[in-house]
Amino acid sequence: MAVGLSKISELLPVKGVQVSACIAGIYKEKREDLALISFGSNSNCAAVFTQNAFCAAPVIVAKKHIKEGKPNYCLINSGNANAGLGERGIEATMDVCRHLADYTGASVENVLPFSTGVIAEPLPVKKIKNAIPTLVDILIADAWSHVANAILTTDTLAKGISKKLDLPDGEITITGIAKGSGMIRPKMATMLAYIATDADIDETLLQSLLSDVVEDSFNCISIDGDTSTNDACFMVATGESRVDEIKSFDDGSGLLFRNALLEVCVYLAQAIVRDGEGATKFISIDVIDGASRKECREVALTVANSPLVKTAFFASDPNWGRILAAIGRTELSALDVGSISISLNDVKIVERGQRAESYTEAKGQHVMDQEEIIVHISMGRGSASAVIWTCDLSHEYIRINSEYRS
Repeated sequence: MAVGLSKISELLPVKGVQVSACIAGIYKEKREDLALISFGSNSNCAAVFTQNAFCAAPVIVAKKHIKEGKPNYCLINSGNANAGLGERGIEATMDVCRHLADYTGASVENVLPFSTGVIAEPLPVKKIKNAIPTLVDILIADAWSHVANAILTTDTLAKGISKKLDLPDGEITITGIAKGSGMIRPKMATMLAYIATDADIDETLLQSLLSDVVEDSFNCISIDGDTSTNDACFMVATGESRVDEIKSFDDGSGLLFRNALLEVCVYLAQAIVRDGEGATKFISIDVIDGASRKECREVALTVANSPLVKTAFFASDPNWGRILAAIGRTELSALDVGSISISLNDVKIVERGQRAESYTEAKGQHVMDQEEIIVHISMGRGSASAVIWTCDLSHEYIRINSEYRS
């Protein structure tokens, strides 16, 4: 069961965007597994994709199309990653893109494909093509929750959030959805995320904004240290809010919008961790007083990805020596262990590189028994900081992944 995560509440429609989802028979169980997001040609789009060298066919095609065309559609399937198939995968992706383009009268470059699911299985092209007329015919503004459910794989809950900004010259809406539960240590974004707004933002500025916000949200999570072949985060700004164009995010309405978008992305990123495969604890690794943000992130990720640390959290075992050992293997230059302090929530466990005098096993156990834990690490070598959100590693994670294809 997801840690501190409940079912999504109302997801607001975004002016200029229509969405739909249907049962195409791709997923192993009968459920919505194919989705479509549609938006006007005057919209501006931005995206970030996986840095995995073995990126999936839809990632290759989507990156090409977003450069060459003016996207109108996002076509998303779950149950099949269409990855590890070489040219055959590319041809399958292009086949479904052409079919949607032909049916709607769009150019094939205007279709962005996305897939998630099992790697190295042929994409069920016929099933997708057969379902496309239904997807197009049922497009409406208010079906975001259906899309959020259709893109799930091992997730236990759909993930979505909406925010409405009341600005001096009008109202702006942001709605975002995401999926992800395993194979999560993004090096760009999450498994799949889609964000829509009716704000008016230049395409270049939008891309810069999304890349920055992703760095402080989706790039701050890790469930198991693995980067997917299919990761993508897509954003569209339709410009239909009638609010003046946002030309800067430094102050005024632009800053308010940036902060709201960051809140949306942080919520979705944390929701993925809270719904991590088999997760029973939500853990924040908060590193401060580092020489640089980069080294703080390295320390936080090393702790977050340590199987020994993660299994100790699952067992509610205050074996804090595992945290200290993880920090020590980060290969930071001139690391002074005597400068490091560590706390679990408000319980000091390490001071100046050794067990804190005030620490007791009972205090440590009290913290470890909780579902949400903050690991505070002070490096004592600068003023930089970084945070990584992660979860524990349980028996259930192993079961889910050992049975994934069965």
